[in-house]
Amino acid sequence: MKLVDELKWRGMIHDIMPGTEELLNSKKISGYVGFDPTADSLHIGNLVPIMLLVHLQRAGHNPIALIGGATGMVGDPSGKSEERNLLDSDTLAHNIAGQKKQLLKFLDFEGENKAELVNNYDWFKEFDFLGFIRDVGKHITINYMMSKDSVKTRLETGLSFTEFSYQLVQGYDFYHLWKNKNCMLQMGGSDQWGNITTGTELIRRMAGGKAFALTTPLLKRSDGKKFGKSEAGNIWLDKEKTSPFTFYQYWLNVADNDAGKMMRIFTLKTEEEILAIEKEHTEDPGRRTLQKELAKDITIRVHSQEDFDSAILASKVLFGKSTTEDLEAISEGDFLSIFEGVQQVKISKEEIESGIGIVEALNEKTGFLKSNGEARRDLKQNAISVNKSKVNDQKVINTDDLINGKYILLQKGKKNFFILKAV
Repeated sequence: MKLVDELKWRGMIHDIMPGTEELLNSKKISGYVGFDPTADSLHIGNLVPIMLLVHLQRAGHNPIALIGGATGMVGDPSGKSEERNLLDSDTLAHNIAGQKKQLLKFLDFEGENKAELVNNYDWFKEFDFLGFIRDVGKHITINYMMSKDSVKTRLETGLSFTEFSYQLVQGYDFYHLWKNKNCMLQMGGSDQWGNITTGTELIRRMAGGKAFALTTPLLKRSDGKKFGKSEAGNIWLDKEKTSPFTFYQYWLNVADNDAGKMMRIFTLKTEEEILAIEKEHTEDPGRRTLQKELAKDITIRVHSQEDFDSAILASKVLFGKSTTEDLEAISEGDFLSIFEGVQQVKISKEEIESGIGIVEALNEKTGFLKSNGEARRDLKQNAISVNKSKVNDQKVINTDDLINGKYILLQKGKKNFFILKAV
């Protein structure tokens, strides 16, 4: 496929340097995207540049994912209102290892146009300060650096020399990869245009070479809220930080106005397939066909088919009729995500092994219900469930009721829950 044509219909091009399309159509090259190792997991905002690398590889080129072990020590001012805390080397090493594991899921690191993972600390660790400002800094003027939006927008609030120098450091990354890896193209979000073009300028001034740039629009939701954020914060690719259920629900709940755009950006479905899904969605919006297909596709690719199935079961537990078997089938992470905020009380496993009468469990052990009398009335009215199964006043809770070996879910009616946790 022709990369630029593919990215255009998907709405993934914001700026493109003249000559980029002709270069990509004429020969095989390497292109790269940089990732900031400020956390040990990537989040869904990183999926846009990841998809750029995926499409680059599908078009027959070699993708390079650069994790900024060196630039992570400096801090990119682009799009930031204030300077962030800098990370120590141990934290950076931990974060890089986590991100590397996730990037391996998306890119093929074997074959003729295999992907490559690089860490810019590998070449910056040999540089000393005087050597860098002598060999690199002299090629870019202060006027040139001051003209960048990432600098201009921070002049009033303050910009340290550390952050001011960031574009030079990132620019040198491009030069190094151009010189050593046949890397002719850097891609990223539109807020990176200034940093990327500093790299092309360094290549021109330091070696008389030519390199190219391509950026995507910054993705925003139609309601004006920032893409990739929930009430709880970032939506992470690491299931320990964001459970597959929460991850699935994020995509399932995107607005109709956003779903088609996200389907184009985040899936590999063809234009014809997406148009057909959109047509089906338009005929019956209540079925949320677009959102379901989007959530399924991304959950399986980021996590797994098993995690997707668990997320579907978890959704059934929360929103539909479910059974004890359904509860037992979902992961602990999904269970805790579903019932986040539900009050818990800890009870020793030994006490549960001895058996706890349901009336005692509802009141004296938990305070879930106000009195034994209320517990007996609700049991008589068939309003009490243990692990989604109705029970009567003869029920005795024991270790057979433990979900994931730890939890027992008490329920009154449809919406009132309480969790016993065995310790």
